[in-house]
Amino acid sequence: MSKLVIVGTVAFDAIETPFGKTDKILGGAATFIGLAASQFNVDGAIVSIVGGDFPKEDLKMLEEKGMDISGLEVVEDGKTFFWSGKYHNDMNTRDTLITDLNVLADFNPIVPENYRDAEVVMLGNLHPLVQLSVIEQMDSPKLIVLDTMNFWMDSALEELMSVIAKVDVITINDEEARQLSGEYSLVKAAHKIMEMGPEYVVIKKGEHGALLFSDDDVFFAPALPLEEVFDPTGAGDTFAGGFTGYLAKTGDYSYNNMKNAIINGSALASFCVEKFGPERLLKLSNSEVHQRLQQFKSLTQFDIKLT
Repeated sequence: MSKLVIVGTVAFDAIETPFGKTDKILGGAATFIGLAASQFNVDGAIVSIVGGDFPKEDLKMLEEKGMDISGLEVVEDGKTFFWSGKYHNDMNTRDTLITDLNVLADFNPIVPENYRDAEVVMLGNLHPLVQLSVIEQMDSPKLIVLDTMNFWMDSALEELMSVIAKVDVITINDEEARQLSGEYSLVKAAHKIMEMGPEYVVIKKGEHGALLFSDDDVFFAPALPLEEVFDPTGAGDTFAGGFTGYLAKTGDYSYNNMKNAIINGSALASFCVEKFGPERLLKLSNSEVHQRLQQFKSLTQFDIKLT
């Protein structure tokens, strides 16, 4: 089993969907990534920052889930990053209502010394310079996975390109892949992005699954059809946590094993959307995860009779 370093936000979210709304609840990319990765009992560390208003019981919960939080800075006189959003009826689009950076505005990530030799690094969605700082602190990771978004393509493209050149895998959604590459075809987009540096490109398509590209190989993983989706917030980060958590557990970073990692990430993401915030992830049992993986298997495997 390999060590895993996770950098990203640990935050407060306030969410409104057609199914209801919440006040401030636990959120943040690193939170969802860490909780998903913890399903594989990996030796993981979260590198992030919170304010003195962040509940001590949530810090304790992350530790109890097996996450090392020595790299999670607490600024006692500061306030934790806060995001508020409202989802439209299709649950695929949303409006950001509030973004308060608070302590995140001055975030200087420090990777704990005993995790600088980690084989796997998961760079959650943050300013590219923060992500670059983490890469430069690592010894010689075997796999660096990057998550980013169109905001950084608009506001910090040059810095983002510097990060992309140093990573092995990039995970973005279809709209972002088209923006980054300038290509409408996702196949052409993936090839153009691979030319920027990454060996693998994962394009997330929400309720329509995910695509994995490497050279001329393409793998497609469907999303599990669900009766109800309460809250898509954190689904992409949960996917990334399942993806990297599985790879860190197996220590196999081959294209074929990434197919398994994508299925595991998709399975965990399907749980995440069933409740608000990380509530569902906090109560997951191994048997539930195994059962859902069996559902993915039956959804995707069959014998094609050729005539």
